[in-house]
Amino acid sequence: MEPKLFGKWEYNVEISDLGLKRYINLEPKILPKTNGRTKNKNVIEKLITHLMVPGHRGKKHRLTSGLCSGKYQTIYNIVEKSFDIIAEKTKKNPILVFVLAIENASPYELTVSQQIGGIVARKPAICSPKKRLDLSLRRLVQGSYEKSFNKKKKMFEALAEEIINASKNSPESYAIAERQRNEKEAEGAR
Repeated sequence: MEPKLFGKWEYNVEISDLGLKRYINLEPKILPKTNGRTKNKNVIEKLITHLMVPGHRGKKHRLTSGLCSGKYQTIYNIVEKSFDIIAEKTKKNPILVFVLAIENASPYELTVSQQIGGIVARKPAICSPKKRLDLSLRRLVQGSYEKSFNKKKKMFEALAEEIINASKNSPESYAIAERQRNEKEAEGAR
């Protein structure tokens, strides 16, 4: 018998993005925790580690993540509750919805700065699959953190809403809006 995530959901999910297929690890585990021993961590564990410290947003550090404690059990419970909400609202396997959200939120192109003489020029660059995965996870977490920071909405509700919106490719999702902004910027830099 194969282990299920949180004892509820099966890991048998098909990844349609061929670039990310190698990097999204869905190895069946009951508890997604490896204590950093493996290079290719389970994607649920990567989400949990990103949730521990969501990170600053923008250059002026408008939102700080200094209040985040990094307690694994607390974040584990947040992810479990948000996956329960996703399953309830979408009537689908939440792992499937989460993988679809990652695929939709990961950018294909970014812009890089290149100094030519005395000026700095922006050039488009193709994003590597590992960076695509990390950027999409970071943006999903930062978007949900922003929606729950100093607001009545709980973190697990905001995370579930962000994942559902990203899986539907809705511009209401912070991760999708950022991906579209990045791709427009790269198109303008050509």
